[in-house]
Amino acid sequence: MSKRYTVSDGKLVLTLEEAEEGGYVVISPLNPELITQAETIEEAFANARDAAKALKQSRAKLMRRSSASRSRG
Repeated sequence: MSKRYTVSDGKLVLTLEEAEEGGYVVISPLNPELITQAETIEEAFANARDAAKALKQSRAKLMRRSSASRSRG
């Protein structure tokens, strides 16, 4: 069984699980859609920030599309 660590930088809370091939699988217990990977804890936070930003942009785009299709129909 691989080891799991919960870490925070004061803004993000992440769970890091050691990957079989090395590095970590990174998830956020506060945002289950956020999944990434990293070699170090520092990289985990950087990748998680990027993933969170991409998720936010994707959700905003979906909301715009949803609003546009409702206004047309």
